[in-house]
Amino acid sequence: MRRRLSAVPVAAVLVVPLVLAAGCSDGGGVRVTVRGDFGRLPDVSFPKGSPGGSLAVKRLSAGRGVAAREGDLVVADYVGYRWSGGGRRLLASSFASGRPEAFPTWSVVPGLRKAFTGARVGSRVVASIPPKDGFGDRGNAARQIAADDTLVYVLDVRGVYPGSAGPHGRPEAPLRDARLPQVAPGGGAPRVTVPRVAAPKDLRVRTLVRGDGPAVRKGQLLAVQYAGFFWRDGRAFSSSWSAGHPNGFMIGTGQVMRGWDEALIGQRVGSRMLLVVPPRLGYGPKGLPQAGIQGSDTLVFVVDVLGAH
Repeated sequence: MRRRLSAVPVAAVLVVPLVLAAGCSDGGGVRVTVRGDFGRLPDVSFPKGSPGGSLAVKRLSAGRGVAAREGDLVVADYVGYRWSGGGRRLLASSFASGRPEAFPTWSVVPGLRKAFTGARVGSRVVASIPPKDGFGDRGNAARQIAADDTLVYVLDVRGVYPGSAGPHGRPEAPLRDARLPQVAPGGGAPRVTVPRVAAPKDLRVRTLVRGDGPAVRKGQLLAVQYAGFFWRDGRAFSSSWSAGHPNGFMIGTGQVMRGWDEALIGQRVGSRMLLVVPPRLGYGPKGLPQAGIQGSDTLVFVVDVLGAH
Protein backbone atom coordinates (compact mmCIF):
# COMPACT_ATOMS: atom_id res chain seq x y z
CA MET A 1 0.00 0.00 0.00
CA ARG A 2 1.73 3.15 -1.15
CA ARG A 3 1.39 6.48 0.58
CA ARG A 4 -0.67 7.43 -2.46
CA LEU A 5 -3.17 4.88 -3.71
CA SER A 6 -1.87 4.92 -7.25
CA ALA A 7 0.49 2.87 -9.39
CA VAL A 8 2.97 0.36 -8.05
CA PRO A 9 6.64 1.39 -8.15
CA VAL A 10 8.08 0.50 -11.53
CA ALA A 11 11.07 1.24 -13.71
CA ALA A 12 10.91 4.94 -14.49
CA VAL A 13 10.77 4.78 -18.28
CA LEU A 14 8.17 2.05 -18.58
CA VAL A 15 4.90 3.26 -17.17
CA VAL A 16 3.21 5.20 -19.97
CA PRO A 17 0.49 3.00 -21.53
CA LEU A 18 -0.16 3.41 -25.25
CA VAL A 19 -2.52 1.75 -27.72
CA LEU A 20 -1.93 -1.94 -28.37
CA ALA A 21 0.50 -2.69 -31.18
CA ALA A 22 0.95 -5.47 -33.69
CA GLY A 23 2.45 -8.80 -32.67
CA CYS A 24 6.20 -9.20 -32.19
CA SER A 25 8.60 -11.15 -34.35
CA ASP A 26 10.31 -14.43 -33.51
CA GLY A 27 13.55 -12.63 -32.72
CA GLY A 28 14.92 -12.26 -36.22
CA GLY A 29 14.62 -8.49 -36.01
CA VAL A 30 16.65 -8.20 -32.78
CA ARG A 31 19.90 -6.81 -34.14
CA VAL A 32 21.72 -6.28 -30.85
CA THR A 33 24.02 -8.96 -29.41
CA VAL A 34 23.61 -9.93 -25.75
CA ARG A 35 26.20 -11.92 -23.79
CA GLY A 36 26.15 -13.08 -20.18
CA ASP A 37 24.21 -15.29 -17.78
CA PHE A 38 20.78 -14.82 -16.26
CA GLY A 39 20.96 -12.68 -13.12
CA ARG A 40 24.15 -10.88 -14.16
CA LEU A 41 24.55 -7.54 -15.95
CA PRO A 42 24.50 -8.39 -19.66
CA ASP A 43 27.02 -7.17 -22.21
CA VAL A 44 24.95 -5.56 -24.97
CA SER A 45 26.54 -4.72 -28.35
CA PHE A 46 24.82 -2.52 -30.93
CA PRO A 47 25.48 -2.67 -34.68
CA LYS A 48 26.29 0.37 -36.76
CA GLY A 49 23.44 2.31 -38.29
CA SER A 50 19.85 2.85 -37.27
CA PRO A 51 17.53 0.33 -35.60
CA GLY A 52 14.80 -1.39 -37.55
CA GLY A 53 11.23 -0.17 -37.46
CA SER A 54 9.51 -3.33 -36.22
CA LEU A 55 8.97 -4.71 -32.75
CA ALA A 56 11.24 -7.70 -32.18
CA VAL A 57 11.47 -9.98 -29.13
CA LYS A 58 13.82 -12.89 -28.55
CA ARG A 59 14.06 -15.24 -25.57
CA LEU A 60 17.74 -15.86 -24.92
CA SER A 61 17.19 -18.44 -22.18
CA ALA A 62 14.07 -20.45 -21.38
CA GLY A 63 12.94 -20.45 -17.78
CA ARG A 64 11.10 -23.28 -16.07
CA GLY A 65 8.72 -21.25 -13.93
CA VAL A 66 5.28 -19.75 -14.43
CA ALA A 67 4.67 -18.02 -17.77
CA ALA A 68 3.57 -14.38 -17.65
CA ARG A 69 0.25 -13.30 -19.11
CA GLU A 70 -1.08 -9.85 -19.87
CA GLY A 71 -2.38 -8.40 -16.62
CA ASP A 72 0.19 -10.11 -14.37
CA LEU A 73 2.66 -8.32 -12.14
CA VAL A 74 6.15 -9.30 -13.33
CA VAL A 75 9.30 -8.84 -11.24
CA ALA A 76 12.45 -8.61 -13.34
CA ASP A 77 16.00 -7.38 -13.47
CA TYR A 78 16.57 -5.18 -16.49
CA VAL A 79 18.88 -2.91 -18.42
CA GLY A 80 17.39 -0.43 -20.87
CA TYR A 81 18.80 1.71 -23.69
CA ARG A 82 17.55 4.25 -26.18
CA TRP A 83 18.81 3.76 -29.74
CA SER A 84 18.59 5.90 -32.86
CA GLY A 85 20.69 6.89 -35.85
CA GLY A 86 22.59 9.19 -33.52
CA GLY A 87 23.79 6.29 -31.39
CA ARG A 88 22.68 4.64 -28.19
CA ARG A 89 22.53 5.66 -24.55
CA LEU A 90 21.92 3.77 -21.30
CA LEU A 91 18.58 4.71 -19.74
CA ALA A 92 18.54 2.69 -16.53
CA SER A 93 19.55 -0.62 -14.98
CA SER A 94 18.41 -2.56 -11.95
CA PHE A 95 21.63 -4.58 -11.96
CA ALA A 96 23.55 -1.59 -10.59
CA SER A 97 21.41 -1.45 -7.43
CA GLY A 98 20.99 -5.20 -7.09
CA ARG A 99 17.23 -4.69 -6.77
CA PRO A 100 14.74 -5.87 -9.41
CA GLU A 101 11.75 -3.83 -10.51
CA ALA A 102 8.02 -4.52 -10.55
CA PHE A 103 6.52 -4.30 -14.04
CA PRO A 104 2.72 -3.96 -14.13
CA THR A 105 1.95 -5.52 -17.51
CA TRP A 106 -1.42 -3.74 -17.61
CA SER A 107 0.24 -0.30 -17.82
CA VAL A 108 3.72 -0.67 -19.36
CA VAL A 109 4.32 0.40 -22.97
CA PRO A 110 2.90 -2.12 -25.49
CA GLY A 111 6.31 -3.39 -26.61
CA LEU A 112 7.20 -4.44 -23.08
CA ARG A 113 3.79 -6.00 -22.59
CA LYS A 114 4.45 -8.16 -25.65
CA ALA A 115 7.98 -8.96 -24.46
CA PHE A 116 6.77 -10.29 -21.12
CA THR A 117 3.78 -12.24 -22.42
CA GLY A 118 4.68 -15.94 -22.38
CA ALA A 119 8.06 -15.42 -20.71
CA ARG A 120 8.64 -17.88 -17.88
CA VAL A 121 10.31 -17.24 -14.55
CA GLY A 122 14.01 -17.78 -15.17
CA SER A 123 13.88 -16.47 -18.75
CA ARG A 124 16.15 -13.80 -20.24
CA VAL A 125 14.39 -11.77 -22.92
CA VAL A 126 15.68 -9.03 -25.21
CA ALA A 127 13.25 -6.63 -26.85
CA SER A 128 13.77 -3.97 -29.51
CA ILE A 129 10.81 -1.58 -29.26
CA PRO A 130 10.29 1.04 -31.97
CA PRO A 131 8.52 4.32 -31.14
CA LYS A 132 5.10 3.12 -32.31
CA ASP A 133 5.25 0.36 -29.68
CA GLY A 134 6.85 2.60 -27.05
CA PHE A 135 6.20 6.27 -26.34
CA GLY A 136 4.82 7.15 -29.75
CA ASP A 137 5.77 9.91 -32.17
CA ARG A 138 6.14 12.48 -29.36
CA GLY A 139 8.68 10.51 -27.34
CA ASN A 140 8.96 11.40 -23.67
CA ALA A 141 10.90 14.60 -23.01
CA ALA A 142 10.84 14.14 -19.23
CA ARG A 143 12.78 10.88 -19.67
CA GLN A 144 14.96 12.24 -22.51
CA ILE A 145 13.42 9.85 -25.02
CA ALA A 146 13.13 11.39 -28.49
CA ALA A 147 10.40 10.69 -31.02
CA ASP A 148 12.72 8.50 -33.14
CA ASP A 149 14.26 6.53 -30.24
CA THR A 150 13.93 2.77 -30.24
CA LEU A 151 13.99 1.23 -26.75
CA VAL A 152 16.13 -1.85 -26.17
CA TYR A 153 15.62 -3.88 -23.00
CA VAL A 154 17.22 -7.02 -21.65
CA LEU A 155 14.89 -8.52 -19.04
CA ASP A 156 15.57 -11.33 -16.55
CA VAL A 157 12.19 -12.57 -15.28
CA ARG A 158 12.37 -13.38 -11.55
CA GLY A 159 8.72 -13.56 -10.55
CA VAL A 160 5.23 -13.68 -12.09
CA TYR A 161 2.16 -12.86 -9.99
CA PRO A 162 -1.34 -13.19 -11.51
CA GLY A 163 -4.51 -11.70 -10.10
CA SER A 164 -5.41 -15.10 -8.66
CA ALA A 165 -2.22 -15.34 -6.53
CA GLY A 166 -2.78 -15.89 -2.83
CA PRO A 167 -1.27 -17.20 0.41
CA HIS A 168 0.47 -20.54 0.70
CA GLY A 169 1.32 -22.09 4.04
CA ARG A 170 -0.38 -23.26 7.23
CA PRO A 171 -3.62 -21.58 8.38
CA GLU A 172 -3.43 -20.42 11.97
CA ALA A 173 -6.18 -20.91 14.54
CA PRO A 174 -9.02 -18.35 14.22
CA LEU A 175 -8.57 -15.13 16.18
CA ARG A 176 -10.32 -15.20 19.54
CA ASP A 177 -9.77 -11.54 20.43
CA ALA A 178 -13.13 -9.77 20.22
CA ARG A 179 -11.32 -6.42 20.14
CA LEU A 180 -9.75 -7.18 16.75
CA PRO A 181 -11.33 -7.55 13.30
CA GLN A 182 -12.36 -11.04 12.26
CA VAL A 183 -11.33 -12.39 8.86
CA ALA A 184 -13.21 -15.26 7.25
CA PRO A 185 -10.94 -18.25 6.52
CA GLY A 186 -9.86 -19.09 2.98
CA GLY A 187 -8.04 -17.38 0.16
CA GLY A 188 -9.12 -14.78 -2.36
CA ALA A 189 -10.58 -11.40 -1.47
CA PRO A 190 -10.98 -11.32 2.33
CA ARG A 191 -14.26 -10.85 4.18
CA VAL A 192 -13.57 -8.69 7.23
CA THR A 193 -15.79 -7.81 10.18
CA VAL A 194 -14.62 -4.86 12.29
CA PRO A 195 -15.79 -4.88 15.94
CA ARG A 196 -17.83 -1.97 17.29
CA VAL A 197 -15.27 -1.05 19.94
CA ALA A 198 -12.62 1.64 20.25
CA ALA A 199 -9.68 1.16 17.90
CA PRO A 200 -6.34 0.17 19.45
CA LYS A 201 -3.80 2.97 19.83
CA ASP A 202 -0.84 0.86 18.72
CA LEU A 203 -0.03 -1.30 15.70
CA ARG A 204 -1.59 -4.75 15.82
CA VAL A 205 -0.22 -7.59 13.67
CA ARG A 206 -1.71 -11.08 13.49
CA THR A 207 -0.77 -14.02 11.26
CA LEU A 208 -3.78 -15.67 9.57
CA VAL A 209 -1.76 -18.00 7.31
CA ARG A 210 1.86 -18.72 8.20
CA GLY A 211 3.74 -18.78 4.93
CA ASP A 212 6.11 -21.56 3.92
CA GLY A 213 8.62 -19.24 2.21
CA PRO A 214 11.66 -17.26 3.42
CA ALA A 215 11.43 -14.32 5.82
CA VAL A 216 11.04 -10.84 4.34
CA ARG A 217 14.12 -8.63 4.67
CA LYS A 218 14.43 -4.85 4.71
CA GLY A 219 15.04 -3.42 1.25
CA GLN A 220 13.41 -6.27 -0.68
CA LEU A 221 10.82 -5.82 -3.39
CA LEU A 222 7.55 -7.36 -2.24
CA ALA A 223 4.68 -8.58 -4.37
CA VAL A 224 1.41 -8.50 -2.41
CA GLN A 225 -2.33 -8.71 -2.57
CA TYR A 226 -4.08 -6.43 -0.11
CA ALA A 227 -7.42 -5.00 0.96
CA GLY A 228 -7.86 -1.93 3.20
CA PHE A 229 -10.83 -1.13 5.43
CA PHE A 230 -11.89 1.73 7.71
CA TRP A 231 -12.12 0.85 11.39
CA ARG A 232 -14.92 3.40 11.86
CA ASP A 233 -17.45 1.60 9.65
CA GLY A 234 -15.74 -1.51 8.21
CA ARG A 235 -16.02 -0.18 4.67
CA ALA A 236 -13.34 -1.13 2.12
CA PHE A 237 -11.42 1.79 0.58
CA SER A 238 -8.86 -0.02 -1.60
CA SER A 239 -8.20 -3.56 -2.80
CA SER A 240 -5.82 -5.26 -5.21
CA TRP A 241 -8.46 -7.95 -5.74
CA SER A 242 -10.91 -5.32 -6.93
CA ALA A 243 -8.19 -3.85 -9.18
CA GLY A 244 -7.55 -7.32 -10.62
CA HIS A 245 -3.81 -7.52 -10.02
CA PRO A 246 -1.20 -7.64 -7.21
CA ASN A 247 1.02 -4.69 -6.27
CA GLY A 248 4.78 -4.38 -5.84
CA PHE A 249 6.86 -2.08 -3.62
CA MET A 250 10.09 -1.87 -1.65
CA ILE A 251 9.76 -2.67 2.06
CA GLY A 252 11.58 -0.93 4.89
CA THR A 253 12.63 2.07 2.80
CA GLY A 254 9.78 4.51 3.46
CA GLN A 255 8.06 3.74 0.16
CA VAL A 256 4.95 2.56 2.01
CA MET A 257 3.32 3.67 5.25
CA ARG A 258 5.34 3.12 8.40
CA GLY A 259 2.86 0.58 9.75
CA TRP A 260 3.50 -1.67 6.77
CA ASP A 261 7.27 -1.29 7.06
CA GLU A 262 7.12 -2.30 10.73
CA ALA A 263 4.61 -5.12 10.29
CA LEU A 264 5.86 -6.96 7.19
CA ILE A 265 9.62 -7.19 7.74
CA GLY A 266 10.33 -10.63 9.16
CA GLN A 267 7.08 -12.20 7.95
CA ARG A 268 7.35 -15.24 5.71
CA VAL A 269 6.52 -15.31 2.02
CA GLY A 270 3.16 -17.01 1.57
CA SER A 271 1.68 -15.45 4.71
CA ARG A 272 -1.69 -13.76 5.05
CA MET A 273 -1.49 -11.00 7.66
CA LEU A 274 -4.02 -8.86 9.51
CA LEU A 275 -2.74 -5.35 10.26
CA VAL A 276 -4.45 -2.68 12.34
CA VAL A 277 -2.65 0.61 11.70
CA PRO A 278 -3.24 3.68 13.90
CA PRO A 279 -3.17 7.13 12.22
CA ARG A 280 0.38 7.97 13.34
CA LEU A 281 1.71 4.88 11.49
CA GLY A 282 -0.59 5.36 8.51
CA TYR A 283 -1.35 8.62 6.71
CA GLY A 284 -0.90 10.88 9.74
CA PRO A 285 -3.00 13.89 10.75
CA LYS A 286 -3.61 14.95 7.13
CA GLY A 287 -5.08 11.60 6.12
CA LEU A 288 -5.55 10.93 2.42
CA PRO A 289 -8.60 12.93 1.28
CA GLN A 290 -8.69 11.48 -2.26
CA ALA A 291 -9.29 8.05 -0.73
CA GLY A 292 -11.68 9.36 1.93
CA ILE A 293 -9.14 8.68 4.70
CA GLN A 294 -9.36 11.14 7.58
CA GLY A 295 -6.49 12.12 9.86
CA SER A 296 -8.16 10.27 12.74
CA ASP A 297 -8.76 7.02 10.82
CA THR A 298 -7.39 3.73 12.08
CA LEU A 299 -7.00 1.42 9.09
CA VAL A 300 -7.40 -2.35 8.82
CA PHE A 301 -5.50 -4.33 6.18
CA VAL A 302 -5.38 -7.94 5.07
CA VAL A 303 -2.10 -8.52 3.22
CA ASP A 304 -0.98 -11.62 1.32
CA VAL A 305 2.83 -11.69 0.96
CA LEU A 306 3.23 -13.34 -2.44
CA GLY A 307 6.95 -12.90 -3.06
CA ALA A 308 10.12 -11.14 -1.86
CA HIS A 309 13.03 -10.34 -4.18
